[in-house]
Amino acid sequence: MEVDILEFKVPMDNNKTVFVWDIPPVLTQDQIYEQLYHVFSSFGPLYLLKVCPNAPLHPPGFYAIIKFYSAAHAANAQSLAHGRPLLHNSALKVKLSSKQTPHFLSGKNAPLSHARCLELANHYLGFNGWTSDIITLKELTSEEEGEDEEEDVGGARQKIRFGCIMKLSFPRYGVTTRGVAVVEETFTCTGPDVLLQRRCKLQRSVREKALVQAFSSVLLILLGNGKVMVELKQTSDQFEADETEDVLEVNEFSLSDEEEADDEDWDLTVS
Repeated sequence: MEVDILEFKVPMDNNKTVFVWDIPPVLTQDQIYEQLYHVFSSFGPLYLLKVCPNAPLHPPGFYAIIKFYSAAHAANAQSLAHGRPLLHNSALKVKLSSKQTPHFLSGKNAPLSHARCLELANHYLGFNGWTSDIITLKELTSEEEGEDEEEDVGGARQKIRFGCIMKLSFPRYGVTTRGVAVVEETFTCTGPDVLLQRRCKLQRSVREKALVQAFSSVLLILLGNGKVMVELKQTSDQFEADETEDVLEVNEFSLSDEEEADDEDWDLTVS
């Protein structure tokens, strides 16, 4: 049985990149993007689709770079789309990448963004296939750090820091993992409204970063029969709960709806 393994990180492998050539200039760049996205996203979720005009010394037209999360989806797309009249009855050349391009090398081994993690998990597992809960969301700003650092023309400079531990669960598979993050920001505080806005923004950011860190240890195993399995990988940066308790005092609570945390003014201080 054919098996494909997906990680929640920027896809970098050659066999996940497809190039499309000989796109005639009969459509606008935006129209070409829309039609190519409609065609190639039917094979599987896309990380990136970029349409570019041909170089000046080449004939007028366009080419496209398409990045899949799955090597199997990319191979299937190449096999079925190559030579087919997909755009205005023009047969397109569709080939798998033979070498890494600078565009993709810049994101090597980088984790997916929060939005991309949600997109990938929802696509393969469904909206009810996984859950996330806040174990700890705590302000870590010490009294010294909370004091005004220096006076500015418009107000005082202030630093705030939050830490968060998130639990990520896949009930159908009996798999649970955790993610941890600490974020801080130094800004000019011109009033209580600014401080409240910055605190809410930082709380959202630390929750998202902790969830991304939790997803980094998850593997999606795509089976040839269409089924999906979830496993955890062991990584050198994977943390244990005991290691984080020195940084974040664990006051356990959970939220059924994360959006409630956005509107609530958490009164969390270092004890």
